[in-house]
Amino acid sequence: MRIKLSAHGSYKHQYHIVWIPKYRRKVLKLGVKTYVGRGIEEIIQYHPEIEIIKYNIQVDHVHLIIDIPPKLNVSSVVGKIKQNSSRKIRERFEWLNKVYKKSGVFWSPGYFSSTVGLNEQEIAKYVEFQEKVDLNQYQVEFS
Repeated sequence: MRIKLSAHGSYKHQYHIVWIPKYRRKVLKLGVKTYVGRGIEEIIQYHPEIEIIKYNIQVDHVHLIIDIPPKLNVSSVVGKIKQNSSRKIRERFEWLNKVYKKSGVFWSPGYFSSTVGLNEQEIAKYVEFQEKVDLNQYQVEFS
């Protein structure tokens, strides 16, 4: 794990995000799962400063660990991922229109998010070597 630099500071803003299909239906399998993965990875085309750390798609929910720069907010990023993947999934898999015929909506409107923080030892290491990092004499790497 690396601390990232921006024009006016440094950051490590990792989030654990979870969201579900509408009614928590078990529809995220086979091809649908692939399209969800593409939708997650596609966000980098629009925002190359975002880093997808890891994701896991279960049949009824999605887990994502993502590093989002401070200039972007979590809800916008999650919204774009859900929007783009939903549109492509509904176009490709017509059988989902029968599953969601009343609402026409694929994803449930909400999501869960929590920060993934540094532990105490990593913070101490960062503080200890901060001056060297600022002078580009030392590159901090966290495990």
